Order: sequence, then C-alpha cells, then structure tokens
Amino acid sequence: MSGKSGPDVRLVDATALAAAADCLRGGGLVAVPTETVYGLAARADSESAVAAIYRAKGRPDFNPLIIHLSSLDAAEVIAVFDERARRLAAAFWPGPLTLVLPLRDGTGITPAVTAGLPTIALRVPAHPAMRALLETSGLPLAAPSANRSGGVSPTTAGHVASSLGSRVDMVLDGGACEAGIESTIVAPRDSGWSILRPGPITEAQISATIGPAGDGMTSTGKIEAPGQLASHYAPGKPVRLGAVEARDDEFLIGFGAVDGHTNLSETGDLAEAAARLYACLHLAAADARPRVAIAPVPDDGIGAAINDRLRRAAA
Repeated sequence: MSGKSGPDVRLVDATALAAAADCLRGGGLVAVPTETVYGLAARADSESAVAAIYRAKGRPDFNPLIIHLSSLDAAEVIAVFDERARRLAAAFWPGPLTLVLPLRDGTGITPAVTAGLPTIALRVPAHPAMRALLETSGLPLAAPSANRSGGVSPTTAGHVASSLGSRVDMVLDGGACEAGIESTIVAPRDSGWSILRPGPITEAQISATIGPAGDGMTSTGKIEAPGQLASHYAPGKPVRLGAVEARDDEFLIGFGAVDGHTNLSETGDLAEAAARLYACLHLAAADARPRVAIAPVPDDGIGAAINDRLRRAAA
C-alpha cells in the first residue's frame, strides 16, 4: 500500500481508467463508484488481492463478496443460470440486482470470494465508471463497500478517502452514487426464490418478472450473501486447534513458523490468512487423512475473526 497520507484520487476519464486497470492487474485496490455505493474493487482471481480488501477494511466479514462483471455472457462463464435467472438479468442488468447462483467449476475465482460456498453472488453494474473499468481491465472484480468495517457505506469519493485513506491505492471520483444503498440480492431456488438482502429492486418487481416467491422465501439457515450473518466452512472432519505439529492421521494447516501440509500465511500475515482460510479448509477436506489440525493464530485484529471461524469449524 501507498505510504501517502491519502489515496490517489482522480476524476474519471480515459487516463484514470487505464491507470486503475493497471493497478487492479497488479493486485492493487481501486475504489470505484457504482449506482449503489462506492465499491472497493480487486481482482477476484487473486488471493493476495482479496487479502488486501480485508486488510483495507480492517477485518474480514467472511461473507461472500459480490463479483462485478461486464455482461451476462461473462456471468454465465462463472455461474449456472436457469430460466428465472436469465429473466431477472434481462429485466434488471445492468443495474442494482445481485444474483446468487451455483458456481461453475474451474473459474479461477479464489475461494475467499465465495466464503467456501458452492454458490457465487454476481451482478452487472450500470454505472458508466464501473462498466468502463470492467471493460478496460478485463477482470472479474470483487467489490464490497469501500469503507472500514462497521462504518457507513460510502456514496462519494470523499467518504472513501476519509474512511480508508492510503489503505486504498486509487479512488475514481465519479460523483455521488445514484442509489446510495447496496444492491438487492436474490437467490432463485428449487421451490421459488428468496431475497437475501433488500435493495433498490423491490420484491414486487421481482414477483412481476419471475412469479411469486413461493416456499423459496424460507431461509436456508446458511449464509449466502453479504448482509447476512457470518458463517464458517467446516471441513467435515474432526478439527484440532492450536497444533504445532501433525499427528500421523492429521492434515496440518500451518501458520507462520508452524509449517504444515499447507499454510495460511508463511509470513504470519493475518490478512493473507483470512483470504486463504477457506482455500486451506477445502484442501483439508479433500485430503485422504481423516483429521485436520490447525496451527495457532494470534487473536488480535483480524485474527479474532479467523479464530471465531476456526472454533466454529472445530465445534
């Protein structure tokens, strides 16, 4: 991150967009206006870039992040669309609607983005600055709100600069956001559909497009999108915490100096550990060993959130 007192703030033009795209390709963070709020964008196929999001915001929410894409065609490469999803996309994309759909295999999206779930939250935004950045960078972009965790969502470049400061590499100033609240999140289900987060697109508009919600409005009890309670990803095996070495029947997830079959962060970077947590648990779940051991993680800062999820995985 920059050592400056504040971020590089630029009015949106072709030169600024080219610089922002280069920043994103290099793993940096760019705050960019959407029609809802300013998003903190990073390339969604990079563990280190997603770790930078967590670091800038102050802690990981361990909620799935929304992927922003340039078109329905780009979205269908990443997720499986049924007829209802395509109708919603036709009606409301580009725009403030996020769809939670089954994730396709082999997309390259880092597991920290999906919080280890088999679904992915995605949308095609309408704001010209975000659309231009998507086209210029050629990347799928993860973009939660561009503010410190727990703060008010930013709707101007000034909000972003005052909240994040030099934690963000660049801010594209496109003026005030139109909607000012986050997108509506909808999950089509076998039994209907569910609103996971209310937003600018109303329940009535969705019903008019794909019919009544039916039984789909019933909560699944699982986290599926931003705006819901955080959840863990359990590897489906007994988990032992605080391990400094592996027993014969254990897959060891290391941290820092405690090496293992994989490592949350060899350098002891808690933000990197947060970004890699679900990927490491996936490796442990797939391994032939019947048990999982996890090295101690400091409980300060982001570590407290990591340990909360690890305790839930071990419960």
